[in-house]
Amino acid sequence: MSHTVRISIGIVILIALSLLFLFSVVHTAAGAPRAGSRTIAEGQRLAQAWCQSCHAVERHMTDFFDEAPSFQAIADRQGTTALSLKVFWRTSHRNMPNLVISPEQADALSAYILSLKSE
Repeated sequence: MSHTVRISIGIVILIALSLLFLFSVVHTAAGAPRAGSRTIAEGQRLAQAWCQSCHAVERHMTDFFDEAPSFQAIADRQGTTALSLKVFWRTSHRNMPNLVISPEQADALSAYILSLKSE
């Protein structure tokens, strides 16, 4: 194999590794992988079971409760991301029950909330 071919193969490998790294950084910055419809449906089920006594959990119910923001209002906030929701689930908050949520449940609830974002 000639020196030029080895350099070309090395450059191709370097580019491929760089793209993989870039994808992993972008993926991590988003906070979570894109959720499938099953994850969103599970998040909706959890929201209805755990959250609807205080929050409007369905789309277009923004003024349903006075005290707690609707899930759509949360989704529409400028800083709401999968990562910010993940952090939210791990911290205690005044006027909220101290729920113990598994990482999978947190991902499902976050996916559901983000699915309500107005377009």
